[in-house]
Amino acid sequence: MKVIKRDGRAVDYDKTKIQVAIEKANMEVSQANRASQMDIEGITEYIEELNKKRILVEDIQDIIEEKLMEIKKYELAKKYIVYRYTRALVRKQNTTDETILGIIRNDSEENINKNITPAAQRNYIAGEVSRDLTRRLLLPEKIAKADEEGKIYFHNADYFVHPMIHSSYINIGDMLDNGTVVNGKMVESPKSFLVACTVATQIIAVIVENQSSGQVIDMIHFGKYLRKSYNKLKKQIEEEYQGKVNEEFIENLVRDRVKSELQAGIQMIQYQLNTLEVVCGKKPQVTLFLHLDKEDEYIKENAMIIEEILKQRYRGIKNENGENIIPDFPKLVYVLDEFNALNGGEYDYLTNLALKSSINYISAKNMKENYKGNIFCPMGDEHFLSLWKNSEGKYQFEGRFNQGIVSINLPQVALESNGNEEKFWDVLNERLELCFETLMCRHYSLVGISSEISPIHWQHGALTRLEKEKRIDGLLYGGYSTLALGYTGVEDTVKILKNLSIIDKEGYELGIKIVKYLRDVTNKWSKETNIDFVLCAVTSKNVVNRFTKLDKEKYGNLKGIIDKKTYMPAFYTKNKEKIGLIDRLKLENKFQKISNGGAVSEVELKGLKKDEIEQLIRFIYDELLYVKLL
Repeated sequence: MKVIKRDGRAVDYDKTKIQVAIEKANMEVSQANRASQMDIEGITEYIEELNKKRILVEDIQDIIEEKLMEIKKYELAKKYIVYRYTRALVRKQNTTDETILGIIRNDSEENINKNITPAAQRNYIAGEVSRDLTRRLLLPEKIAKADEEGKIYFHNADYFVHPMIHSSYINIGDMLDNGTVVNGKMVESPKSFLVACTVATQIIAVIVENQSSGQVIDMIHFGKYLRKSYNKLKKQIEEEYQGKVNEEFIENLVRDRVKSELQAGIQMIQYQLNTLEVVCGKKPQVTLFLHLDKEDEYIKENAMIIEEILKQRYRGIKNENGENIIPDFPKLVYVLDEFNALNGGEYDYLTNLALKSSINYISAKNMKENYKGNIFCPMGDEHFLSLWKNSEGKYQFEGRFNQGIVSINLPQVALESNGNEEKFWDVLNERLELCFETLMCRHYSLVGISSEISPIHWQHGALTRLEKEKRIDGLLYGGYSTLALGYTGVEDTVKILKNLSIIDKEGYELGIKIVKYLRDVTNKWSKETNIDFVLCAVTSKNVVNRFTKLDKEKYGNLKGIIDKKTYMPAFYTKNKEKIGLIDRLKLENKFQKISNGGAVSEVELKGLKKDEIEQLIRFIYDELLYVKLL
């Protein structure tokens, strides 16, 4: 058997080199975590039994990593990976230095249109070093190369050196009701709404430092604490004015003070999240989930909370020039239900308030149809969790998380196929196999880590309450958490393959076929691994712009496919002027239903009349799943 080296040379297979490499890694772990001689011989025998005439050296190394994982030598596998890529250091030039100097000089791409402070520079530099270590040491070479060439997008590469999850659905109800620990200090259950808001922002600040992307807070848990404030204030005022004034006066006074506390609590959340810059140098990427439940005993209090959040979002916050601006965070996801979909419902007034600002909308009706009667929030513009039942047989979303995301560049697959549809599917399969390997790198980076790595997540209730030094492995399998495959550029892919728009019948059918195939593949991965893989439509400008830039460099003008500056994100069509808004959303509806990991449609309200907007809201409730109104 010939082994093909990285420089293309063919050398004779020598199993002693495999044995030496594993034994060197063995020396860096405890005796219990070492591979036995029998284990090592089993790996070499497996490679030899493949009976290949030629095999890439990278494929041999991949097999070694996989086999070490199979025999549960996780720590050893990580040491082997470091050994493997430490050797690569002598072969590769460190390209990070110039980027770091650019950050320091304030002329890096990272710094465009930003006022870079020393603290922010430190964060960018740390990110560049982390990204470089990930590319040169931690990722298999073929994956790092694929990311560099824009075949895939390895999200949050600047955090991969740390065993961090991607995003989380915080179990804020449990943390507030049963207490938590923040930075080593016990925080007991709040006795008022204002304190509950304060505790929530403290929790958010710690969480953002220990994961790479967004987190969800369900505001339905705060109604209870507004009621506690009401009862507390009423008792105080009754004691103060006992026998001096009538009941109506007391009630009005209590309501005024509750309203003041409500305003202060929501204002505090908004200002904290927009002025807080944590150690890692970024602001918390938080989504507040705004929904009402008819069966909720605190529905009136929760309606008051949502009303105040929407009012303050509309007013915005002042910038350094004293001008009111609408903040990017917290992101708001508002649920349309039968009682607030502008059909004469009791809570229509909340929807009318929501329409004054740019927020996201979920249809309760369609969520229930798509997710077996459940309504829950995405962790950002995408990243819906999969359906999972706890030990009580109930669907659970809070306390769960996404392990990581990798996105595929669909237009590039079409370009590499030279517009040949038959070849497209072959290239797509190769690219999807690469995506799977990359996602498993995300997964294996979390395998074997202890709850000590982030106590707020694993010990103190944000996700679970494990004992100290307990491994999180059980939460990585069986659907408790997810891995996400992202896709983008369906419109451009169809254009390359068929020279058709996605609004054409044949083009639309091909677009649906492609996304359906991606969903089938992720379902297959889930069955094979006992890990829930979800498919999501990626709308990130960073992802789309990077894919477009790299493809333009390689393919020139992209054969005239791009009418504008970039590919169209996700499944969107660039031919919006040729199709009415409602008709376009009807086309996008099916993509949403296929993309179980999330797919948001975007609609600009500018230019629409009041009755058109109301019609749109009713249409969203009846027909769509997830929409961002701008």
